[in-house]
Amino acid sequence: MTYITANAYAHPAATTPPGIAAIQRSLLWLIGMGGAIVFIEPSPYELATLTGMVVFFATGLRMRPMFVPLLVLLIVMNLGYTICSAYLLDKSEIVNWILTSWYMAVTVVFFAMVLSENTEARLDALRRGLIVGAVIASLAGVAGYFHLVPGGYDLLTLYGRARGTFKDPNVLAAFLILPALFTLQSVVTDRFWKSARSAIALGIIALAVLLAFSRASWGQFAGCSALMLILMYLTSETRPQRRRIVLTTLAAAVAAILMLAVLLSMSSVSDLFEQRASFNQTYDSGRFGRFGRHVLGFQMALDLPLGIGPLQFTKFFPEDTHNSFLNAFMSGGWIAGVCFPALVFITVAMGFKLVFVRVPWQRMYLALFSAFLGTVGEAFIIDVDHWRHFWMMLGAMWAMYAVAYAYRRNGLQVVEPSLT
Repeated sequence: MTYITANAYAHPAATTPPGIAAIQRSLLWLIGMGGAIVFIEPSPYELATLTGMVVFFATGLRMRPMFVPLLVLLIVMNLGYTICSAYLLDKSEIVNWILTSWYMAVTVVFFAMVLSENTEARLDALRRGLIVGAVIASLAGVAGYFHLVPGGYDLLTLYGRARGTFKDPNVLAAFLILPALFTLQSVVTDRFWKSARSAIALGIIALAVLLAFSRASWGQFAGCSALMLILMYLTSETRPQRRRIVLTTLAAAVAAILMLAVLLSMSSVSDLFEQRASFNQTYDSGRFGRFGRHVLGFQMALDLPLGIGPLQFTKFFPEDTHNSFLNAFMSGGWIAGVCFPALVFITVAMGFKLVFVRVPWQRMYLALFSAFLGTVGEAFIIDVDHWRHFWMMLGAMWAMYAVAYAYRRNGLQVVEPSLT
């Protein structure tokens, strides 16, 4: 395993005037925070993102050659969706679905371009906004679940599960993973008081993830946290840093177990937890259950080069695809069915190459990579096609790769990491 030495990375000089740069960072903070409030349309995320596009393009953005494959894959994928929807464009919900897909593609390129300049400051602004938004969404979900807000239970929960400022508990829990990883990093690495504040935020977010009762997000939270901590341990420069990561992780694990024990002592929580934690769910098993539909759907896709169009799967099966790769084939035929997994797995492969590249924002990158990889895993059992944070992370991943590639072109020396 290799990484590039820290002192080899001189951050590119900022050419943006300080006042404009501050506005840009503020917009990224708003985008991150707005991503947590999406139960209204258009959401604050859309308003902040569109405003950010106008401001950033007006003040200068650079399309790097590295982004051309990304742009091509996004365009071809959405052309597949559009072509396969031609006979359905008289339906407003189909038109909205197609326009949303094109919009998500635009946001990918936007985040890639924005975060490939002044990377550390801009990524940190987005990180801070995501954490604030996650705490707001989590508090809303927890307050609704425990009836702490008059009339809030019906608004902030769904089917007895916390959804907070989201329309769906599953999406709430999935969105919270990346901010949770950011706060976990602070807990295990920052000074005491900052670590303590982050621990409080992490506790609130973790509680909301639990009360959303999303099995996929439970697994994603645990798996992504473990992966990130392992990568942080391997990339730590000193033995004391590694020792602190281990000890703090053990303390956090004990605290999580105690919190879970307290919550499970409440019958309202334990009953739903037992129900959701069971692997024997009626909608998963059987010929037309979740996994049965995956097999039948892929068999169907082999015979339909043009797919069946967006939102049409339930006309053939009892429920949606609950598999983003299958949905790409169904909604966009073989064109989108090939482009979507190609885009995802190319991004993951590039991401692995950057894990041991020593850059000033390496810690943030490890959280980003772990969360993105977890979301890709979740895409096999749920539809992430229109999750705003998924496309935001994908664009950020390409930005990280583009910046690292630019540094490599400057002839930086690669050295072996030391664990002594």
